[in-house]
This record gives sequence, structure tokens and C-alpha cells, in this order.
Amino acid sequence: MSSLWSKMSRRESPGIYEDKDAHLNRVLTVKDFLALGVGTIVSTSIFTLPGVVAAQHAGAAVSLSFLAAAIVAGMVAFAYAEMSSAMPFAGSAYSWINVVFGEFWGWISGWALLAEYFIAVAFVGSGLSANFRGLIAPIGLKFPNALANTLGSHGGILDITAVVVIGLVAFLLSYGVSNAARVENVLVVLKVLAVLTFIVVGLTAIHPQNYVPFIPEYHVNPDGSAFGGWQGIYAGVSEIFLAYIGFDSIAANAAEAKNPEKTMPRGIIGSLIIAVLLFVAVALVLVGMFHYSLYANNAEPVGWALRHAGHGTVASIVQAIAVIGMFTALIGMMMAGSRLLYSFGRDGMLSGWLGKLNKHNLPNNALIVLTVVGIVVGAVCPFAFLAQLISAGTLIAFMFVSLGIYAIRPREGKDIPMPGFKMPFYPVLPAVAFLGALAVFWGLDIQAKTYAGIWFAIGLIIYFGYGMRHSYLNKKNVTDVKKSAEKAAEKVDAVDYEEKED
Repeated sequence: MSSLWSKMSRRESPGIYEDKDAHLNRVLTVKDFLALGVGTIVSTSIFTLPGVVAAQHAGAAVSLSFLAAAIVAGMVAFAYAEMSSAMPFAGSAYSWINVVFGEFWGWISGWALLAEYFIAVAFVGSGLSANFRGLIAPIGLKFPNALANTLGSHGGILDITAVVVIGLVAFLLSYGVSNAARVENVLVVLKVLAVLTFIVVGLTAIHPQNYVPFIPEYHVNPDGSAFGGWQGIYAGVSEIFLAYIGFDSIAANAAEAKNPEKTMPRGIIGSLIIAVLLFVAVALVLVGMFHYSLYANNAEPVGWALRHAGHGTVASIVQAIAVIGMFTALIGMMMAGSRLLYSFGRDGMLSGWLGKLNKHNLPNNALIVLTVVGIVVGAVCPFAFLAQLISAGTLIAFMFVSLGIYAIRPREGKDIPMPGFKMPFYPVLPAVAFLGALAVFWGLDIQAKTYAGIWFAIGLIIYFGYGMRHSYLNKKNVTDVKKSAEKAAEKVDAVDYEEKED
């Protein structure tokens, strides 16, 4: 048992990761990371979740759910900023936890994030598809149900729009992050302008009575979830939290950052601040335009609200830009997810094929796998179901990173470089961030927790059946043991030789 525990707790040296990631090109700047973060955070979620969560859980108080989720995400973002500044490695939480807690715990946090990226690619693709179909519907264009919905949903077989856009983004990324970053920067500016346009125009269509009561009376929904009261706001936080996970996509690309000790904190914290302001403003305007109950099961509430308020032209412009801008979220998620899969292959936790770079030093093998799985998940899972599954995996990784601050602080300036940013209010804030993430996780519905449990069970089987034996650390340990045995044998031979001489 002690031998098993020692294998699970063996830690990677920070210097090893620096050497492994040295082949990746450091080309990304603060501007690129701000665009990446805002583009990923202000994505499908801002055009869909405010209406959905208002109708299902929080009512007009949905902005409070967004604000509470932002506070928890902000605390975790401080931990991410310190970790990525001190250890700018590919793989974000997976690589960090491997260094500070050990191989098994790194695998668990990385496996949690992998669920996030697989599902998030499908989620964003699905949201983009819904908004695109809403955009073309007024001009009489409509996809047949078989090609517009996921398998088994409203007669659907395959969401063809989602498949095409995921494939296009994968093609773009296969030519390098610098090209993708240039596209990202332009699209993010357009998307923010679209959000601001909605806010300005929507303010002219506000009906104050839609805010009354701001916090509806509590009752239980038919599915057993909460609506109204603080319980509904809390339920909304758990579903909304996925909106703020984009800063992990920044950290996952830290190995490709210029001057990462300064670039990473500025990119992570700056993008989160911008996103919070936009989310809260959109939520307030949306529920002020129409009663929150009208947004039930509406995957494109922003466009719907503008059209029904008499702003059809503005709705078309905003949705057109939104659809184009959603490519930024796919770029961010697929960049980060492919780097995480690359990290697994790099360390031998999964097939070494995933850890190979092409002649341009790009992890395109990992990108292929992420693309295929994202398309398959998106083909069989409905939009609302994907939302909570993303949050489940991410929150577990966030808890690990928050606690990791306690392990990294004593090593900073020693075997780990001194970071350019440190989490404030240490040692209190890391614990509060951990508890906040735990509270949000606890608020997820039982279905999301159940599927998260199944995902982790699969992860444990892979780790004990493959990863533990094939990991780089295990091979290194076996090599060290062989060398020690050889040295010991040489000493014995030398002693025997001397005895014979005597």
C-alpha cells in the first residue's frame, strides 16, 4: 500500500516541464490573452444563459446569480494568476497539481478539465448553431429537424451547423496559434460591440414592471430544482458558473506566452473583469425587456428579445456578429483542450501519440482527437444538459488549484520561480476560494453529479490501468532503480574482487 501511495504522490520537477514545453513557440502577448479570455468567457453563454437561468431558477434576480458566480470565479482566478505566473506550462491545472501534489492528483484535476473541454466544444458549437438558425429564420431559411437538432431531440439526427464550425476552427488552429490569435483579436472586438449594441438598444425597451418582484417567491420546479428565493439564485449560480471558466483556457496556453510572469495574471484577471461587467449588464437588460418566463427553453434569447421589441434589423446585426464572434470561444476552448491532451501524451498518462508535435511544433494529433470527441458529444447531448456537465468538471479542478496555493508558496523562489503575481489575503483567500467552488459544485443537480462521478470512475480506470505504469515519472523511477541496482552490483563485484586479491 505504501508503494502504491508513493507512486500516486510522485511529483514532477518544474524544470522538466520547462524543457518539455520549450519547443512550443512563445508568441502570445497580453493583448492576445485578453482577447482569448474575453472571447472564451463572453461566448455562447452571454447570448443564451441569462434568459434560460432567469426562466428556470432566478427570475429577474438572474443578475445576482451572475454576480455571485463571478465572485467565486474571481477568487479562483487569483489562484490561477499566481500558478500560471510561477509555472507557465501547457496543461494548466494538470501540470501545476502534478508539480505541487503529485501525479495522481494532477491526473484527477486534468481529467476534470478534459471533461470541460470536450463538452464545452460541443456546447459552444450547439449555441452557435441555435443562434445561426435564429438569424436565418426571418428570411425563410430553415434546416430540416434531422440536421438542426441533436440525436433524439425534436426529430434530430445531427446538428450539421455545429459539426461544420467545429471542423473549421480545428482547421484554423492546425496552422498555428499566432494565426488563430489574429483572428481572435478581430472577432472579440466585433463581439463586444454586438453585446454593447444589445445593451444600448435594449435599454430603450425596458419595462420596469418586469423587475417586480425582483426575487420571486420560492417554489420547487417539476424537475425538483429550485425557483425563486435565495434557493433559486443559488441554483442559478451553479448553472451559470460555466460562463466564467474561460480564464482556464488562458492558463492552458501559458507555455506559448511572452513574458508569462506578467502576461498571465494580466490576461486572466483583466478578461474576467471585462466579462463580469458585460454579463451583469446583459442579464439586467434582458429581464427588463420581457418577463423572464418568456425565455423558457429559448437558446437565443438576445435575438428573440430584440425582434419582439420591434428591433428586427438590430437583432439580425447583433446575432450575425454574435454567431461570428462565437468562433472566438471555440478557438479558445479548442486551443486549451488540445494543449491539455498534448500534456497527457507528453507525460505518458495517455498515448504518446497525443504528445507529439508536428514539424511546425504544433500538437495537431491532440487537436484531431479533441475535434472528433467534441463533434460526437455535441451530436448526442442536448444544449441544457451540456451546461451543468461543464461546470462539474471545472469546479473540481478549481478546488485543486485553490488548495495548491498552500503547497506552492513555500517553494517559490526555490525550485519554483518567484511569480510576478501573488494571490492576495493569503492564507485566508485560498480557503475561501476552495469553499466557494465547493458550494457551487454542491448546487449542481443530481444528474450532473452522477455523470461527473461516472467520468471520474473512467478516469480512475485509465490511471490505474494505463497511466500509472506508462507515465514519464514511472519510467524515470524504473530507470533510477535500475541504475541504483547496477551501481550496487558494481560495488559488490568490487568488494568480491578485493577479497579475492587479498
